[in-house]
Amino acid sequence: MHLAPNDRCRFLGIYKPRAGSQHSKFNDLILNLKKPMCRKDRPEWRHKERAINIIAAKLASSLELYGTWAQTVTWVPIPPSRAKGDPEYDDRLLQVLYKVAQILQRQLDIRELIRQKKNTQPSHRSSSRPSPDDIAANYFIDENLMTDSIQCKVALFDDVITTGAHFKAAQSALKQRFPRIVIGGIFIARAEREQDR
Repeated sequence: MHLAPNDRCRFLGIYKPRAGSQHSKFNDLILNLKKPMCRKDRPEWRHKERAINIIAAKLASSLELYGTWAQTVTWVPIPPSRAKGDPEYDDRLLQVLYKVAQILQRQLDIRELIRQKKNTQPSHRSSSRPSPDDIAANYFIDENLMTDSIQCKVALFDDVITTGAHFKAAQSALKQRFPRIVIGGIFIARAEREQDR
């Protein structure tokens, strides 16, 4: 794991890699959420939309326990493997966050502050894992998104945390631009590792 002892990360459930959708409800949700954008015209696309709605409802329910906390942070989705502008770019995390705001009936500060310079190989399809520094080298801050007005706390949002490499890369990119902000992570699921059993 790349996480430091003082990193604050929370997740809603457990995802078991390579176990298939039948393993658990969270496996089913995550695999449907990750359905490729190129299949948007196919019937199974409805499973992706359903996963977005269910995950948003779970996250909204969890956030309600913390009162107005969700409104005091800037929500930043961690970029997917495809860079914005690519036909297969997947905005599933943005869709979840917008749906959460709708369910909570609150105005949330949601911004794609971190962007990728180029496409990368999806982590779950790669045998080698890039380091946080390698990932961060491909990130840049979108200065067009009123960066001077972000909250003093940022919630990085992603679907699955495995080693924490993408979280640390995003954290590093933001800290270089905004050294005084406090950064935490909110994840839909944590990947179950061999040593967890």
